[in-house]
Amino acid sequence: MRGLDELTGVPEPAWPELVSKVSSATVPLEIVPVDPALGRATLLQLQVTARSYLGAFALHCGGLLLDDGWLRVFGSATPRNPHGLPSLARVNGFPEPFDPDWRPEAGLVLAWDVIGGVFALNGPEPAAFGRPGRPGEVVYFAPDTLGWVALDVPHSAWFDWLLTGGPAAFYRDVRWPDWRAETRALDTAAEGLSVIPPLWSREARADLPGTSRRPVPMVELLEVHQEYARQLTGADPGFLGETAGSA
Repeated sequence: MRGLDELTGVPEPAWPELVSKVSSATVPLEIVPVDPALGRATLLQLQVTARSYLGAFALHCGGLLLDDGWLRVFGSATPRNPHGLPSLARVNGFPEPFDPDWRPEAGLVLAWDVIGGVFALNGPEPAAFGRPGRPGEVVYFAPDTLGWVALDVPHSAWFDWLLTGGPAAFYRDVRWPDWRAETRALDTAAEGLSVIPPLWSREARADLPGTSRRPVPMVELLEVHQEYARQLTGADPGFLGETAGSA
């Protein structure tokens, strides 16, 4: 186990590079305030150094809201941040206090989107948890297919993709004309939009603008997706993030 000094006192930490990339991002974004003590505790539990994008982001940033809140990237957010964004530690059920033997074996949940999609970083044995891709790669649980999709990129490349407009093409088929206004109108980043008929249905594929959308807690949205996946695909998507009390 590495101590906090070893994890933070590294040559060429990634934070200055991340600041530059966030500052020059080509997508609208908001930065969520960080809780410095939580950042240090999160880094210690992750056991990654501040030289990595993941470690630097967890240590120094509360999170990001991209595209008016459509996509929520988790960091070490203050518990009472104005956006209601849960922290990376909360979403992934980090133990309190620090437990040197605990690891997020299925993978680390990195971000949610407003329609209940989940980005996760694969753990050491993704196939054992029904996930595609290789260890250390980012995968996505898609609410329009009710399954995991391999993105074939590590965390650093995924982060670059977020900031340089990658989600625009990625979400093209699941965004309706008023998606930005409806997303912006949500009270908190702990809410998502329930789409009826569901995004995976023939009706929604044929007429996405004709669907109805309403705000719901993310806990409700993710539970519905999990249940649909079990019933319709026969596969349990597994862990999509802790949601209870994650305000």
